[in-house]
Amino acid sequence: MLPETLREQSLALAVEAFDGDAIVGGKFDRDELTLEIAAAKIASVCGFLKYDRKFARLSSATAVDRYPAEPRFEVVYHLHSVETGERVRLKCRIAGAEPSIDSVTSVWRGAEWYEREVFDLFGIQFRNHPYLRRIMLPEDWEGHPLRKDYPITGARI
Repeated sequence: MLPETLREQSLALAVEAFDGDAIVGGKFDRDELTLEIAAAKIASVCGFLKYDRKFARLSSATAVDRYPAEPRFEVVYHLHSVETGERVRLKCRIAGAEPSIDSVTSVWRGAEWYEREVFDLFGIQFRNHPYLRRIMLPEDWEGHPLRKDYPITGARI
């Protein structure tokens, strides 16, 4: 449900009109719009934003580990409309036990690299990703070093 504070944001209203269940929160702070999207809706919302609202550019995709809080992870997408100059941040919260979310590579092919990095460093699975494997660390590396519970001392074998 769209927060009352975002009722003046045309982009937030457009996403709500597209799918009333997609927005679970958000804010407009320092001239930046952030929409919290239900994880199950991320691919469809991204498709809507790209094709109907002209957000042709995925600037970045990353994650945040909120350990020990639950839902533990937040996947963050930064979108940019070159045509209008608008920017928006999308956030999806996902549980820490076997974290997974739909891939947005069907919307932006370049998302493949961002999602591989998030998988490699946080261990978040991206369903329907065409080539989900480590991108920075060796294939036999144990664990995901940007997780807050990753050991930072001791021998690395």
